[in-house]
Amino acid sequence: MIGRVNHINLVRMFGFCAEGKHRLLVFEYVENGSLDKHSFTQNSSMVLDWKKRLQNAVGTAKGLAYLHEECLEWILHCDVKPQNILLDEQFQAKVSDFGLAKFVDSGQGRDRALNFSTIRGTPGYLAPEWTMNLPITAKADVYSFGILLLELVSGREAAKFNVGRSGVNFVQWAFENGKAGKWMCDMVDSKLAETDGLTCEDMREVERVLKTALLCVEQDRDYRPTMSEVVEMLTAE
Repeated sequence: MIGRVNHINLVRMFGFCAEGKHRLLVFEYVENGSLDKHSFTQNSSMVLDWKKRLQNAVGTAKGLAYLHEECLEWILHCDVKPQNILLDEQFQAKVSDFGLAKFVDSGQGRDRALNFSTIRGTPGYLAPEWTMNLPITAKADVYSFGILLLELVSGREAAKFNVGRSGVNFVQWAFENGKAGKWMCDMVDSKLAETDGLTCEDMREVERVLKTALLCVEQDRDYRPTMSEVVEMLTAE
């Protein structure tokens, strides 16, 4: 099934071997490695400017929307995080690593809820329903993508976020700053100003991305948008 998936924002699998103990997957070569190497680096030469970050956000959203709604058999990725987003020669985002993915019969409906015996995913990116042992839908991927958006804007790593004395986690920190209107001062990666600065248009885009991210990380999954709706939000003029 993964071999038949073909989208510009998904890593292409060319072949595989499953003969006895010999197990091998052959994927396309992606020149610029994973997104986390560029998002959390202190190396100024690797820091992505805002346009590339926005490009990565839109590309990842389109890849996930394809998996959720356009495949013959829909796919829940279950482990959306920067380490699983690869960047090609033009820094185009490609979703990779389907090791924890779950296939869903498209005839069962987009909002089909699935029961899992164990948690799938990475701490820091897990939707609340995973830890509450609730049925899982595509909205769990939407939540993880929301965390990724917050990381792209802030340059902070969710899994290593320093809660300090307040005990506030990454999502709470984002909501509190957004509600207080302090997103421009406190939520935008300072490295962006050091690379190429941010124009007024860039700041409007940053605000739009942050608003989209906060919708994606709503505790109640019914309030989260679908990935196709996220694509529309991120590309709105």
